[in-house]
Amino acid sequence: MAMTAAEILAHPMLEPCVRGQAQSLLQIQEASPRIASLFATQQRWLMSHAALARFFRNEAKDAGSGVLAERFLELVTRHGLASRNTASAFLKELLKYEMVRFVAGSEGRRHRPIEPAPAVLMSLFHWLALHLATLDGFDGGARAAGLHARPALLGAIQPLIADGLIGSGDVRKPERTFSLFTWVDEGGIVMDRLIVGCQPGADGLARISTDVTSISGLAQRLNLSRTQLGRKFAEAAAMGSLGWSGPPGKSPLWVSADFRREYHAAQAVKLAIIDAAFEASAVPG
Repeated sequence: MAMTAAEILAHPMLEPCVRGQAQSLLQIQEASPRIASLFATQQRWLMSHAALARFFRNEAKDAGSGVLAERFLELVTRHGLASRNTASAFLKELLKYEMVRFVAGSEGRRHRPIEPAPAVLMSLFHWLALHLATLDGFDGGARAAGLHARPALLGAIQPLIADGLIGSGDVRKPERTFSLFTWVDEGGIVMDRLIVGCQPGADGLARISTDVTSISGLAQRLNLSRTQLGRKFAEAAAMGSLGWSGPPGKSPLWVSADFRREYHAAQAVKLAIIDAAFEASAVPG
């Protein structure tokens, strides 16, 4: 039976499993920063999942049909993920950087369907396998091995994940500090980096020390604007979610236990959605 968010959040292996997941997500970002930019903000993340879900469902009915741009725009606006103009600009960016491409043989058609590039599908596969491996860490399951044994499951699982993410109030409206970062460019990666940098065995501490000592260094490593990142850190500091243990920029940064709990809660919701989608797709009947 698929794990619930509450079960995941209460699991004794939560901290090490989520820390390992965050480290792997950072490695994916370093290996494919352009593709990782698809999920750079909450809005892009949800739009990407919505588009991929439509693609996989269309492919299941009619291989090679792709997705029409107009249908993608309608989907995004219907679910309130973004304005039509924002979605259109995002799609143009994807075409520009060849993250999506026109379906072969559609030349001459008035409305040419598009499809994700092979590299995007491969990254999506790795993303799903990573999260399934995290779930395996809680109960010793073999979800990740099951996906690798049956790669075609990706097309069945992802649409269910997209439905779960888009339909979840906890995903659409996360808690305060998590929300602050998740709507800024690369905010998810910033939080992953902070979680990876947290000192182990810090349960019970109100403030958890990290190995981050410089906003400039963090921004440079993640290829972010130092000004924008500094502004978000200042907002988070005003909320009591993080701060410096000594002189700013010359001492370790700490994150509050509440901030880390928000991160863990968001991961638990996402993992529960993925587990339910995997079970519905992988189990016969």
